[in-house]
Amino acid sequence: MSRKKLCEYYWAPFKSDCEELLGRFQQTESVRYEEFSAIWREMDFSSVFLSGTQSDHEKRSFTRLTFTIAYRYILPPYSFQIRVGGLYMIYGLYNTQSIWPKEKIRIALKDWYDVQKLIADAKSCQHLDVFYIFKRLLSSKVFCFTAMPQKLTFEASERVQHNVNEEFRDRKNRVAELASIEMLEEISNVHDHYEKLKKSSVPPSSGVTLLNLTYLVQKCAFEYQQWQDKIAAEKEKNSKKETSQKSESSSRADMLAAIKSKSYGHVTKGMKSRRHRQVEKVTSGSGTDQALFRQKRRPPSLRTRTWQNFGKPSKPEQTQEWLLSVMEEDKNALKRKDIRRFKW
Repeated sequence: MSRKKLCEYYWAPFKSDCEELLGRFQQTESVRYEEFSAIWREMDFSSVFLSGTQSDHEKRSFTRLTFTIAYRYILPPYSFQIRVGGLYMIYGLYNTQSIWPKEKIRIALKDWYDVQKLIADAKSCQHLDVFYIFKRLLSSKVFCFTAMPQKLTFEASERVQHNVNEEFRDRKNRVAELASIEMLEEISNVHDHYEKLKKSSVPPSSGVTLLNLTYLVQKCAFEYQQWQDKIAAEKEKNSKKETSQKSESSSRADMLAAIKSKSYGHVTKGMKSRRHRQVEKVTSGSGTDQALFRQKRRPPSLRTRTWQNFGKPSKPEQTQEWLLSVMEEDKNALKRKDIRRFKW
């Protein structure tokens, strides 16, 4: 079975199994690993690797598919509990896979910040189960940091899309939903009904609720909204400051580069064989075109200076190497003696 057909065949069933597991974990209203592992064993979730795949190539492709689907549940826009369940699910799938060497989990660098923020939030809330599982994954070198969460192929447009389950989506405006007009009206009606029942049955001094409960709820929601807006404004201000600093540094670098290019543009490069020689700049008052540079003359040698000072002879004397000490008047001495071998 090809990778494309395997993805189309197993994507929807495995995604429904993952959502069933996370849905049961969501009903526990807990982020403890003990609760998740109990649901995992109850569903026998590790048996997903005992599918109909036979060859090692199909098993490895199916394992990559499971990690690709489970990887989506640890990222926004899912709620904190679902993301923790996704992390637990990745931990279980990695340790129960049936291939060797074990397949690593591809994680994009753009998503690494969201994963680190999830772990930081869990650690600040003293959810040490989440922090421990994450450290176990890091120590086992489970993650493979890549540019994209999936490999780019020519069939990228035909991939199955991952639809977000609305039941698992994180609701960021829960305080605003609590302080909505309908909710405040409902609280006000219940509070008035309670006051009427209290007046008819118990003395007025024995009240256990606040008199202006609706106003206090609305005030708390408004203060919380102001606090969120303040944090968002500070983040935006810091981001603008960083971008302005980067723009200033880039403009300064461009200015320095322009100055260097102008200064280096006036220098004329000589030939490679003449770069070690010194040049002199020739200035002329006339308008005629003359050479700007000329080569510096070398000083004359000792032989040239000697001939110039003492005079060069018209005809150099020719001497015999074997008659250096013989006078010129001795004509007979110019003739070499006939040296013959001794005869017996």
